[in-house]
Amino acid sequence: MSDTPSPDFSGLDGGEDEQAVDIVRSVVSWYNTELLAARRSPVPDEERVEALKAGRQAALEDQARLDEADAPETARIAAAYAARLKELKES
Repeated sequence: MSDTPSPDFSGLDGGEDEQAVDIVRSVVSWYNTELLAARRSPVPDEERVEALKAGRQAALEDQARLDEADAPETARIAAAYAARLKELKES
């Protein structure tokens, strides 16, 4: 064990907010990747493309809401998107 103290960043703002933004961005990125693949398909499934676009739009709106969200709302959005990302990656 080192004698060097570990830095304590607990008093800094932005930790949970940044995590929430990062998780929503990850979901948006997933939708972007899937949209690109769906559109490049020889026979695009228009229903899937529309569902992906709607999912991405909802994520972008929630990402924008994070700018004004209080701590409980930020935590709710982060939890919802963490679960959503897990679900998307498993599908």
